[in-house]
Amino acid sequence: MSEMLDSSAVLEVLRPVQDPELRKSLVELNMIRNVKIDGGKVSFTLVLTTPACPLREFIVEDCQKAVKQLPGVQDVVVDVTAETPQQKGVPDRQGIAGVKNILAISSGKGGVGKSTVAVNVAVALAQAGAKVGLIDADIYGPNAPTMLGLADAKVTVRNDGKGEILEPAFNYGVKLVSMGFLIDKDQPVIWRGPMLNGIIRQFLYQVQWGELDYLIVDMPPGTGDAQLTLTQAVPMAGVVIVTTPQNVALLDSRKGLKMFQQMGVPVLGIVENMSYFIPPDMPDRQYDIFGSGGGEKTSQELGVPLLGCVPLEITLREGGDAGIPVVIAEPDSASAKALRAIAERIAGKVSVAALA
Repeated sequence: MSEMLDSSAVLEVLRPVQDPELRKSLVELNMIRNVKIDGGKVSFTLVLTTPACPLREFIVEDCQKAVKQLPGVQDVVVDVTAETPQQKGVPDRQGIAGVKNILAISSGKGGVGKSTVAVNVAVALAQAGAKVGLIDADIYGPNAPTMLGLADAKVTVRNDGKGEILEPAFNYGVKLVSMGFLIDKDQPVIWRGPMLNGIIRQFLYQVQWGELDYLIVDMPPGTGDAQLTLTQAVPMAGVVIVTTPQNVALLDSRKGLKMFQQMGVPVLGIVENMSYFIPPDMPDRQYDIFGSGGGEKTSQELGVPLLGCVPLEITLREGGDAGIPVVIAEPDSASAKALRAIAERIAGKVSVAALA
């Protein structure tokens, strides 16, 4: 029966195996490549749509089970890699060369932990193997440099003959640009809208981003100039809305969500931050300081997914202050696990949208 063992037979037996998120055949999606047969050993490359695929192990297991059904197969070796798909273009929106997907992390009001979510999601995606950039678009209150351990960093400005180009700072696998690199530590930014519009466009188009799978934009709170500039300038893969469970935050988050929908930007989902408090001396206890269930209720009412709930832990705050994101500082903490899962869900939704 060994003569039946060829690459065509392998592809045929793998045809029913689907990507769980895309719900399409791996073979039809060209995710199975480089099939090789050496006696009873079958090897091939599985090309996922994101390095942060949360279902990686299940897909590999399904592939191995399918191929082992063939006569003569003794061993199945799956080499897993990833190619993040390019987001579709949008008329009248100028993309960024080399950048595949642009995502916004936004909120209706300040103080809900939007920057904490943005920084940790960016680092989690980088840890998974993605090429990631982060724009700190909160011009009036740039906190991302501190949270990424780059508070003392400076970006390099050079002239390429066509204009000024900024070299982003880099840490934990993430490229970063921020207003915090361009002003003194205690210097306030006292700008009107047109100046803010200009610096955001500079961060988009005059930075040497290189090749990126994801460019995450940490937005300022609200529904003002920064949000309009971003949504009108570039094609966006989607936006994530961050809120806390309390009513005042939820009311503002709904307005922010509706604004992006009106601008034609896909809302990938809601993240409920500070969902509950876990005391460090009693890790089995939870306290709903800001209420409970608000994020889930809002997601159901507005018809968008709840991407996850992030608990309030002292380690999460300490990591931000120390410049070591919690997904690195305390990877086994409840908040780090929640943030990694959120990053994986975001990446999955981006891939589904790009290949739809």
